[in-house]
Amino acid sequence: MSTAHLPPGLLSIHVLPADHHDGPWDHILVPPGTKERLLNQTLLRLRHGRALATLPGLPHGLIVLAGPPGTGKTTLARGLAQSAARALAPHGSTTYVEIDPHAFPSEMLGESQRNITRLMTDTLPELAARRPHTVVLIDEVESFAVRRSTASFGSNPVDVHRATDAVLAGIDFLAESHPRIVFVATTNFPEAVDEAFLSRSDLVLTLGLPDEATIAAILQRSLAELAGIWPGTRPLAEDTALHRKLAAHSAGWDGRRVRKVVLTALAQRPEVALDPNLLEPADLLAAVEAA
Repeated sequence: MSTAHLPPGLLSIHVLPADHHDGPWDHILVPPGTKERLLNQTLLRLRHGRALATLPGLPHGLIVLAGPPGTGKTTLARGLAQSAARALAPHGSTTYVEIDPHAFPSEMLGESQRNITRLMTDTLPELAARRPHTVVLIDEVESFAVRRSTASFGSNPVDVHRATDAVLAGIDFLAESHPRIVFVATTNFPEAVDEAFLSRSDLVLTLGLPDEATIAAILQRSLAELAGIWPGTRPLAEDTALHRKLAAHSAGWDGRRVRKVVLTALAQRPEVALDPNLLEPADLLAAVEAA
C-alpha cells in the first residue's frame, strides 16, 4: 500500500505469507535456539491467543528484541512475521504492520496521546479484523514508550507521560480484545524503554554482538551470495581459513559492519570494481584493515 494512503503512524501494511518476503529469516545468523523461541512464542499467541486469555496472567502478545545496532533485530522481526505466516497459512493469512514511532511526538500538549490512542483503539483493531492473524513491528520502541521515570524536562514531560500511558492502555486493550495480535518491538536502548512496557512483555530477547565463529559464518554466507553472481569468487567463499582470519580482525564488530566488508573489498581496486570476478583475499584483508 502506498504510504500516501496509509493510516497515520503506519509505515507499511502487508499480507503474508508472500514470496517476496522470504529471505531474512534464513539469512540472519543468531545464537542457536533464538529463532525457535521467537517463532514458538509467536505461533502460540497467534493460534491460541483466545484460549490463553482465559488463564491467569493475561499474555500481552508482546515480544521485545534488544541489543546494539547492527545485530539484526529488525531483520529478524520481519523474518519472524513471514515465517509465522507460512506456518499458519492453513488457518488463514496474516496482516503485517510496521509502525513509525517517530510519527507521534508532538509539540502540542496531548496530541501525541490522542494520536496513539487512535492508533491502538481504532486503526490496529480495524486491521486485525481483516485476517485471522496480525503481527505489528514497532522499531526503535524507545521513541514510542519513553521511560517516564527519566523523561527529560527539556521536552514536555507531561505529554511524554500521557503518550506512554496511551501506549500501555492500548497494549492492554488489544491483549484482551484482539488476542491474535503479536507486537514485536525492537530497541537499541532498553534502559530508555518504560519499565511498565517491558513488564508486559511475554518474551524479552537480548541479541549481542557476534562472536568470531559467527562473524566467519556471516562472511562465508556473504561471499557465497557474491559467488552466485560472479562465479570467479567461489574459491573465496570456500576458503574457511580466510574466513577465520578475517573474523579475527573483525572481533567486536556488529553483523551489519561485517557484511559490508565484501562491498568495501569490491571497491579496493578499479579492476575489481569493473570485474568482481577478480576479487582476491588481499582485497578482503585490506577492506577489514580500512574499516
